[in-house]
Amino acid sequence: MIEDFSPMALDELVDRAALLTRVDRKYVLPHSRVGTVLTGLRPHARVLEIDGERDFGYASTYYDDTALTSFHLSAHGRRRRFKVRSRTYAESGRSFVEVKTRGLRGTTVKNRLALGCRVSAWQSLPAEASGFVEEVLTDFGVRAAGLRPVLHTAYRRSTLFLPASGARVTLDSGLSWSLGNDEELRLPGVVVLETKSGGGASLADRQLWAQGVRPTRISKYGTGLSALDRTVAGNRWNPVLRRHFPTTTPSLSHERTSA
Repeated sequence: MIEDFSPMALDELVDRAALLTRVDRKYVLPHSRVGTVLTGLRPHARVLEIDGERDFGYASTYYDDTALTSFHLSAHGRRRRFKVRSRTYAESGRSFVEVKTRGLRGTTVKNRLALGCRVSAWQSLPAEASGFVEEVLTDFGVRAAGLRPVLHTAYRRSTLFLPASGARVTLDSGLSWSLGNDEELRLPGVVVLETKSGGGASLADRQLWAQGVRPTRISKYGTGLSALDRTVAGNRWNPVLRRHFPTTTPSLSHERTSA
């Protein structure tokens, strides 16, 4: 289905829909329902295409302190919260450090720094990003030296652009979470769809609502850590795990098959 959309280049997408301050809505869908969503969006959307490809590998490592401050701020729904991660694009090898904070009226504010080297899984926060992270998180008093790798994620992503509103839609599949101790959780058959708009509901949101699909409180960091780390059980992501991932249980990565 994704091959039926008209393509757009990365430079154009960045120029027209960077959306570093935005409203995010996330949905969890079985693969079997994605075709219906794409059919409804096809006349109204274009797809990101780079070198003939429309599906790209993403890998992120999330950083937190020993008290898991970032995790607990989100787990308890604090208005002032933050998230720090590295993100590497598999095809290009480019890496960034991204810092997300919560803005006014529930908006997400993302700051990102391009790095001069590729960041591998479980690598410590690159030294060149320390000043950037501390500057963005001045109000939180975060020291970059206190941040350590906590959770690693990987998935495949396709990105749609809705020209009429400037909104974006991302579809993530093959999601995996790992703690760096050979324990890995894979989620085959599940797609995390996210809409990113400058304000109100996008066409994609309205179409999903019309089909009875409602936003889900899912966080790749928060939900993943809750699924794998028994010491942080009993938080806002437990209903997400029970509803959407009831049969998933962690197991050693060498015992898993690819999603």
